[in-house]
Amino acid sequence: MAAFCQRLNWWTWLSGIVFSGALVSQITRACRAALTAGEFAGTERYVLPACPHLPNPRHGLDWRLLNAFGDADRGQDFYAACLEYGSALWLRKLPARAMLCLDRAMGADLKGNEKILEHWPMPYAAMSWFMRHTPEGLFIGNPRVHFQHYADRMNEPRREQRRWRAWACWALSRRVLPSLPGDVRHRVREPAVAEIEERLRHHGLPGEDLLWLGELSRAGV
Repeated sequence: MAAFCQRLNWWTWLSGIVFSGALVSQITRACRAALTAGEFAGTERYVLPACPHLPNPRHGLDWRLLNAFGDADRGQDFYAACLEYGSALWLRKLPARAMLCLDRAMGADLKGNEKILEHWPMPYAAMSWFMRHTPEGLFIGNPRVHFQHYADRMNEPRREQRRWRAWACWALSRRVLPSLPGDVRHRVREPAVAEIEERLRHHGLPGEDLLWLGELSRAGV
């Protein structure tokens, strides 16, 4: 009799667990449906506008697009891939990762006469556009601090070119998002606009300084 009661108690306990699991599963599905319904305030689905300064991405792009390039393969094909993947990440509501893709694009080894630059020049306009159009609630971090650290800790290859492009984006972030603080614990000399312009003219592509200055003038509008 004791053994029978023990088996009965075990079966009752197991049945309760199964029933509870099924009930929780049903409730979870119901809650998920309610939270994602179009009528539920604050959870409406929305689509980000495509960035007009970047190419429209192909469907299904992922990290393998950039990983296909070797360390020494940083030419115009790599540049194009970075722009396209950055565009894709933006449309997936990942603005911080999209900006990092543009960082990589600005590290491409270009001479200035590549055909792609006629359609998609160095992406200062796209970087500014991302900062200006990121909706509240999407993670973008603090671009000012990011570029401050990135510029001061730049490594080879093409260190000076990439460094001054980072400072150029830092200046853009200060114009577009003037409320963002810098990192006061990071002791670094912050360059003036005139110095960034001169360094871009010396280390950048032909006309890159003017391209950046034009975007800087629009950034504060």
